This record gives sequence, structure tokens and C-alpha cells, in this order.
Amino acid sequence: MKPQVYFTDQAPAPIGPYNQAIGFGGLLFVSGQIALVAESGQLLISSIQEETRQVMENLRAILHDGGIDFDRVLKCTIFVRNMNDYAPINEVYGSYFNHDSAPARELVEVSHLPKNVNVEISCIAALNQSQTGAE
Repeated sequence: MKPQVYFTDQAPAPIGPYNQAIGFGGLLFVSGQIALVAESGQLLISSIQEETRQVMENLRAILHDGGIDFDRVLKCTIFVRNMNDYAPINEVYGSYFNHDSAPARELVEVSHLPKNVNVEISCIAALNQSQTGAE
């Protein structure tokens, strides 16, 4: 089985030697997303809420390219520059998931993120059986 590359122009193009997402073994591994707007290349960082919302919309676009949505997300990793932003990030992030079936996750404070953003989120999701070749 060969890994499948996923790419959508509805999310920022990779700026290094990686892909937006890779599907393998029934899973979709989505690279960390920041608050870049795909169409303009503009960063949306006027507030942590706006920034988090754009990150989640970038994730949504990549998941959609894989034929799935947030209900298939199994795990997220959130990197933040300031742990004091936890509550507003959590509020926006949580609005994308059903509370009873929210994915596993960790939120880690780091000293620096690409393009000096404040939040970056990656995820792992389950692909639909029809996409995995499973019967």
C-alpha cells in the first residue's frame, strides 16, 4: 500500500518539504496549519479567536479534500505561544466538534511558531472505508 498525498487549493500550500495531508492505512495525517488564508496568503492574527478560526477552517478544507469532516478526527495537537490563550483557543476549537465525541488532543506551549503565529494545529482523522480499500 502506498501513501496517498492530499492537496487542496482551499488551504495554504506547503512552504517546505511536506504535504498538507497524507492518507495511509485508513488514516489521514494532516500537517500543522496556521492562520494563512489560501487565496491571499494573508495571516489572520488580529485576535487569537480569529487566528484559531482560520486555522480550523484550513483544517476543514483539507479534511474535506479527504472526503471527511471534523466528525472523523481522532486526535489533534495544538501548539501555542502563550498558555494564557488557552481559554479563547479552546472556545473556538470546541465549536468545531460535538462535545460527546471530541477527539483526543494535547495543547503544548512552545517558544516559537512559523511566521510568528500564536497557534498551530495538526490532526489525525479516520478516512471512510471506501477510501481505504477496506471491505
